[in-house]
Amino acid sequence: MDIPLSTIAVVGLGTMGTGIAEVLARAGREVIGIDVSEAAARQAVASLEASTARAVSRERITEQERRDILARFRTFSDLQAAADAELVIEVVPETYEIKQQVFRELDAVVSPTAILATGTNALSVTRLAAESQHPERVLGLHFFNPAPAMKLVEVVSSVLTAPPAVESVTRLARELGKEPVAVGDRPGFVADGLLFGYLNQAAAMYEANYASREDIDAAMKLGCGLPMGPLALLDLIGIDTARTVLEAMYAASHDRLHAPAPVLGQLTEAGLTGRKAGRGFYTYDAPGSQTVVADALTPAENTGTVAGRPVASVGVAGSGTMASGIAEVFAKAGYSVVLAGRSQEKADSAKARIAKSLGRSVAKGRMSEEARDETLARVTASGSLDSFADVDLAVEAVAEDLDVKRQLFQTLDKVCKPGAVLATTTSSLPVVAVARVTSRPEDVVGMHFFNPAPAMKLVEVVRTVLTADDVHATVREVCVKVRKHPVDCGDRAGFIVNALLFPYLNNAIKMVEEHYATLDDIDAAMKLGGGYPMGPFELLDVVGLDVSLAIEKVLHNEFRDPGLAPAPLLEHLVAAGCLGRKTGRGFREYARR
Repeated sequence: MDIPLSTIAVVGLGTMGTGIAEVLARAGREVIGIDVSEAAARQAVASLEASTARAVSRERITEQERRDILARFRTFSDLQAAADAELVIEVVPETYEIKQQVFRELDAVVSPTAILATGTNALSVTRLAAESQHPERVLGLHFFNPAPAMKLVEVVSSVLTAPPAVESVTRLARELGKEPVAVGDRPGFVADGLLFGYLNQAAAMYEANYASREDIDAAMKLGCGLPMGPLALLDLIGIDTARTVLEAMYAASHDRLHAPAPVLGQLTEAGLTGRKAGRGFYTYDAPGSQTVVADALTPAENTGTVAGRPVASVGVAGSGTMASGIAEVFAKAGYSVVLAGRSQEKADSAKARIAKSLGRSVAKGRMSEEARDETLARVTASGSLDSFADVDLAVEAVAEDLDVKRQLFQTLDKVCKPGAVLATTTSSLPVVAVARVTSRPEDVVGMHFFNPAPAMKLVEVVRTVLTADDVHATVREVCVKVRKHPVDCGDRAGFIVNALLFPYLNNAIKMVEEHYATLDDIDAAMKLGGGYPMGPFELLDVVGLDVSLAIEKVLHNEFRDPGLAPAPLLEHLVAAGCLGRKTGRGFREYARR
């Protein structure tokens, strides 16, 4: 099987098949495109003509190179056309029946040495291989959409696959300019195995009316740096496709996190399958369009019927990185800020951190020296919470410990004037548990900033069942004034971002525990296949494994879902003191500073 793959057949000329054919033709391969639909074949040719014309106009290829690419792509309606192919890649609809029929027919057409690859991302490669007379030549070759742009290719081996076949397609993937990742045969493989569990949880969150579709998507884009929100991504992938993948994953794992959210089935049965249908979680101006249009669920502008309380001065309790960052945000926006630490020395140190941060902004030309001085002058460092007597909004940013926060709020209740809004920046603890230790729980709200606060645009606004409407309105208005994007969510563990992010991270750890894939391959898969700014293990080491474990425990305790139980490997690393970058070792080792 160690033969050059110069003639390649692509069976199925939908969006993915057409994209794969383009990648192959551009890389100098002779491409045989096969589809039972002549219309699909014509559309594939038209798509290649259009994309290569754009490449010429952008001076990425010459007109002669364009003509050569087009000449290398020929289309047919019969599988017999694949007779001379050294590799056949099928990307037909995601059902065993259709794919198995293709493999059975290919056995009678292609050379015994030809490699047969399935583009499935949900079905068992082993089960498909078993239908072939030569199962040793069958493997998975999972490209990502859009194939010309996405770098990741998952090379999937079954227990029957011959190593030379794997080596040949891996070499081909590299020659195509892709990054091949070797994975075993289980539904979803690496990237989709992690991605679809996360998408499913987002759908369930929306279905429970916990947060709006707009807030869920904005939270994950702004809070995690993702290129798309989960519900918009489900619409792009196809809700029916996502449901099929999740059904296959659940059949293999029996993990409730993979059991398709009922809303996915309801939308699928109604034909509301996403962009391709013109409607899914969102409504689009036409089938196949990416332009979202307003519908009955679109939030109306200026719907707030309750005005917020006036806020001119803000108190920030804490002296760590988060506290100084939040104080900087408010001071930049023109608020008078009291920054209170446990001692005057700690408060002064926190203010010095703000001065250093503002100095970097000046050095980069983002702020004038005059603006820096004015901003810093608005911050008063204090060693006592008594200095919060006149603030309109008090924001705590102390340790993520419920007892510590309760004690602090008891003090704020005594110190702060009547009508002052009391906000906690907790990322996982129940806000109502903090509110209840005060005599004014209606004035307490969650205001979860993300780190680093000056740079991150998201603030999760968490109202409890006791939070007053005007308090909620106050925090939303303040968020807008400090140029942050507020999203509303209820008072339950993890709010939006952490409730979706940390189960995904936990599942990545379980993949390593099960020796399914390596740290490097999983990180590469999520960055290249999912567009994530960091791989899960890079992110875990940055966040801190102890922090991650604490959040996992809170989520598991709140929802009692066995799938949310912290991965044993995470617990072992924390017990060993391997907490990530801050200790020099977590999932990886780091040079000591």
